[in-house]
Order: sequence, then C-alpha cells, then structure tokens
Amino acid sequence: MWFKNLQLFRFSPNDQITVDALAEQLARHSLQPCSALERQRLGWVAPNGNGALAHSLKHHLLISLGVEKKLLPASIVNQVAKEKIADLEEQQGFRPGRKQTREIKEQVTDELLPQAFSLRRNTMIWIDPVGGWLAIDSSNATKAEEALELLRKSADTLAPVPLRVSLSPGAAMTEWLASNEAPEGFSVDLDAELQSPGEGKATVRYVRHALDADEVNRHIEQGKQCTRLALTWNDRISFVLTETLTIKKLNFLDVVMEELDTDAETAEEQFDANFALMTGELSGLLESLVAALGGEAER
Repeated sequence: MWFKNLQLFRFSPNDQITVDALAEQLARHSLQPCSALERQRLGWVAPNGNGALAHSLKHHLLISLGVEKKLLPASIVNQVAKEKIADLEEQQGFRPGRKQTREIKEQVTDELLPQAFSLRRNTMIWIDPVGGWLAIDSSNATKAEEALELLRKSADTLAPVPLRVSLSPGAAMTEWLASNEAPEGFSVDLDAELQSPGEGKATVRYVRHALDADEVNRHIEQGKQCTRLALTWNDRISFVLTETLTIKKLNFLDVVMEELDTDAETAEEQFDANFALMTGELSGLLESLVAALGGEAER
C-alpha cells in the first residue's frame, strides 16, 4: 500500500466526493475476468482486499485500478504461425502472400488466447477531497492516464486536472543546483540528471555520486538543465523529482517508520495505520513542494 511514485492531480472546488457515492459508481466498472478472446480488461478492485472498492479513513480515500492482461508473446504466435504457413505452402505449392500471412497470424492469436495465462496488476489512487489532491502510484504517465480515463468514465462528476505550479520544475531544480541551496525543508541527495535542450540532448547523470558544485555549474553554463533531482524532505521522505512534476522512488525514512503503530491486532487495523501515516506525511510533503515551486498556478 505504501506508494512508490506520485502522478499529481488537483480537484475542482465543485467536485463532490463521498465514499458511498464513489463506491457505488466504481461498482459499475469493477474488474471482471477477460473473456476468451480479450487481451486485456480494466476495472476497480478492493484496495485492501476486504471487498470495499473505496476505502475511507478520516477524509482520505483509497481506490485501486486492476488490470488483467493475457500473456501471449509475439514469439509464440510467430512460431505457431510459421508452422502453419509452412504446411500451407507445401499444400498449395507457393508461399502465402502478406494478406494470407496476416490472416494466419490473427487466426493463431484467436486460437491461443483462451489458453494464455493472465497477469494482474493494481494501481493505487489516493484521493484527498479536503486537500483537493488525487495522486496515482505510477511512474508511467500512460498508466496514470489509463487510470484517470476509467475514473472519469466511472464517476463523471469528477474532473481532476494535472497539478500546475508557478515555477517550471526543471528551471527550479537547475537554480537549486546552481546556487547550491535547496528550498526550505529540503536537502539535495546524490542523484541528478542534467540535459541539453538541443536535438542531441547531451545528458550527464549522477548516480549515488556527490554533486560537485563547480562541475555542475559548468554543465549549467553550457546550457544544460536539471531534469531529475533526488531530494529529501525534512529527513522524513526521500524521492526523485522530475521536470514533468512526477515524483519517483518515494522512500519513507526510518524516522517515519518508527512512528508506525505496531499494536494493530488485525490486518485491517494495520492497513489503516499505514494509510494514515502515509497520507499524513504525503500531505506535508506536497504542501512544501508546491511552495518550493512558487505556489500553485491559476487553473
């Protein structure tokens, strides 16, 4: 349940969100197994395994997108199709053309899909109606949009939009490195990426490597901008911020985990304890990060 990434969105003040209404809306699009000829299906699943599609704690909500995908590698389809094509060539005395080859591959796919194994993955979504936040635990923008698309379809009264801040994250991170001064509450860690904006996109990466101020400034003077930067917030959470305002590699540090309630008697109580601690910390982090980036831009 602990989020590893954040794709950040904001709610309109007019959006109305209640756990009961949301659960009812999600139930109409709950995840069902793929049919025999379907490659993939999306739907909502219980985030904590207790059957409830919308988990609520105080004013925070947690939902989970489930994706079931059939595993049918192209290499297997090509192998079986190759055998069928060879048999057909022997029967008719000439090699099948492109159209016939394509039709054979489609036929093979239809034959193999019902036998294919299914793989499921879940994508967690945290919703804070009071703070106006929606965060998707994914580093991949396409998967985040996949979750948003189904959420809009399931709950058409919701209209989350990407977070916009006054300062460009890339420009802000470049300034922090150039001045060798992180914003209040943050410290710069040992990972960074600087990239030239031109066609060549010359890139310098520091991985678990001390950022030498003189060396970094030379790269900045040559026109490179910071596209990824590892930061720690208040010695509580470490993460990597990208130029697209995606947060990756979230890590809740020991000082946070020491505050975790370990007296929970059931798995559900422990889930709630983890969720309460995580959302409390993330709310503080996001408030500080938005302030460091000049505040939220007007929508």
